[in-house]
Amino acid sequence: MSTPPSSHRPSVVQLAIKEKAALYAAYIPLFSEGGMFIPTTREYRLGDDIYVLLSLPENPVRYPIAGKVAWVTPARASGNRTQGVGIQFPADDKSRELKVRIEQMLGAHLASDRATQTI
Repeated sequence: MSTPPSSHRPSVVQLAIKEKAALYAAYIPLFSEGGMFIPTTREYRLGDDIYVLLSLPENPVRYPIAGKVAWVTPARASGNRTQGVGIQFPADDKSRELKVRIEQMLGAHLASDRATQTI
């Protein structure tokens, strides 16, 4: 018995971040290649493939990311955390360039102790 082909294809999510504060809240600098929190009610498991088209503030470019789910925030999580998933960027040159671009945009905010949607 074979599984349907759709179970092997990663889901596609579009994430348009319009403000630096939202980027700060969603970016995951703890992952060596970088990562992003994606608010979603869809069910994911750790290790699931997810394809993200990411738009950054004041930038018309959409960055394609073939990431993996690295953590899940369930519905009704403690601390009023938003339901969603944290994806880890792949270890490739495009992801490294994106990580550098995000970290340049955030600058000193990365050292802030302001709350985020992430760890």
